[in-house]
Amino acid sequence: QVQLVESGGRLVQAGDSLRLSCAASGRTFSMYAMGWFRQAPGKEREFVAAVNWSGEYTLYADSVKGRFAISRDNARKVSLQMNSLKPEDTAVYYCAARRGVRTTAADYDYWGQGTQVTVSS
Repeated sequence: QVQLVESGGRLVQAGDSLRLSCAASGRTFSMYAMGWFRQAPGKEREFVAAVNWSGEYTLYADSVKGRFAISRDNARKVSLQMNSLKPEDTAVYYCAARRGVRTTAADYDYWGQGTQVTVSS
């Protein structure tokens, strides 16, 4: 069992940077791949980034590649560094956990409650 709590979301301006964190609890956290997803109003939840259990393998959506970076310290924290933010990055951001990296939300077993990121133009 893994419990996840996101933090760090807030209102920023276009071009700013923001770092989201996901604190995890549960004995088997280090065995899980972690993903970040986002959901804008009226849209489906979409994949943003994922990292495998060791932190050595990462995967990104094309829309954030080169701007966002996912990392984990296996001391029960996963981060999403977001640079050069755009208004279209506005969404609720969720972290999620599963065994093995996937890009589909339905494949993830555990979810946090989400944190709001708003990028003004």
